Amino acid sequence: MYRFLLSRQWVTLTLVALLLVPTMIALGFWQMSRYDERSARNQLVTDALAADPVPVEKLAAPGHAVTRAERYRTVTATGRFDTDAEVVVRRRTNADEEIGFHVLTPFVLDDGKVLLVNRGWIPADGPSQTEFPKVPAPPRGKTTITGRLMPDETTEASGIKHLEGLPDRQIMLIDSAREAERLDAEVLGGYVAQTAPEPAGGLPQQLGDPGKENAALNYAYAIQWWLFAAAVPVGWVVLARREVRDRPAKAGQEDTDAGASDAAPTESAAV
Repeated sequence: MYRFLLSRQWVTLTLVALLLVPTMIALGFWQMSRYDERSARNQLVTDALAADPVPVEKLAAPGHAVTRAERYRTVTATGRFDTDAEVVVRRRTNADEEIGFHVLTPFVLDDGKVLLVNRGWIPADGPSQTEFPKVPAPPRGKTTITGRLMPDETTEASGIKHLEGLPDRQIMLIDSAREAERLDAEVLGGYVAQTAPEPAGGLPQQLGDPGKENAALNYAYAIQWWLFAAAVPVGWVVLARREVRDRPAKAGQEDTDAGASDAAPTESAAV
């Protein structure tokens, strides 16, 4: 009854099914790992944004790499902006996906150390990308700022490469070690995305809160892959049982067709 399972068609179908099931199960576990990663990241963001502000010196120091737990923490700093050493970060977009620059301004603390402050986004509305854009000035004199602590940007994390030969006062990535060399100063590791005080006139556009990733979508994909994996053997069994059920009818039809084919020449000969 089940000898048909040894046919080339059914052997191929069975092998494909045997390959699909573990593959789909593995894809489900991969989606669950992405769900766990995104959920953990979302929780870190929530915890960081909900934490009370602390002086930046409590979390950052020269040469210190900002950790995952410190990322997005709200910090405060008191000092003055050094606009003479200000640079812009190329090829950055705002919430409307418009290309422009981020404004990176050294902020000299009371003890002489330097904090890198990303004051926000400005449009690339100059005559060319090679000229330093017109940057709105920050508050003058001693001031206190608030912002989110961020780690140094790297090519591995961002996909953006350091480029040589850039126009004067333009950079590709915010890297405190490179800026320490350029400024010849003690620069705190990482940088701060400024959130207060707000700029006069709305520029630079301060960076928005880090959004939460859609972890639930990965969870749904995992369930979907596992349902597919369960459906494959069920479908194989259904097809096999249908084949068993339909084979006698097919065999009878083939016998009838063969008998009719044999009878036709005999009748012609009798005539």
